[in-house]
Amino acid sequence: MLYLKKVYEDIEKEYLFVRNMPIDENGLTNKWNGISREDFENIALKEMIAFSKGENLPDGFVPETFLFLWNDDEIVGQFRIRHYLCESLRTGSGHIGYFIARKFRGNGFAKEGLRLTLEIARKIIPEDEIYLRVNKDNPASLKVMLHNGGYIKYEDKYKYYVRIKK
Repeated sequence: MLYLKKVYEDIEKEYLFVRNMPIDENGLTNKWNGISREDFENIALKEMIAFSKGENLPDGFVPETFLFLWNDDEIVGQFRIRHYLCESLRTGSGHIGYFIARKFRGNGFAKEGLRLTLEIARKIIPEDEIYLRVNKDNPASLKVMLHNGGYIKYEDKYKYYVRIKK
């Protein structure tokens, strides 16, 4: 069964998942790739929790909730909700970013994970539409967004900019 949990539910599994996430894959960045267990608990987790509360945000950042997608007792992905848009997010990565671990791709986890994330995001996000962005060389992710009610608002040479009605 698939479900979402906020950070700090199972530190050991969260640590292993985040440590192994790529530094940047399809635009979702992970500055904690390769992090030690101690630094994960003392730095990364605290930062994720603070960011969700809008605390200690670097310049240009907005509050962001980190969620893990679980399949029974295993983490299969991470979803992030940015609570509102600043100009760089409005013309950039938008409200939601996500990552599904490579070994779990192709099983519908992203589609269901985004659906679950949208349920939460609709309660947080003040804008009338939820903004997402996807690389043109990632058709599977575009399909996930479109399946969840998205439409392509515009595109440039490398990316599609998708909107989902609240």
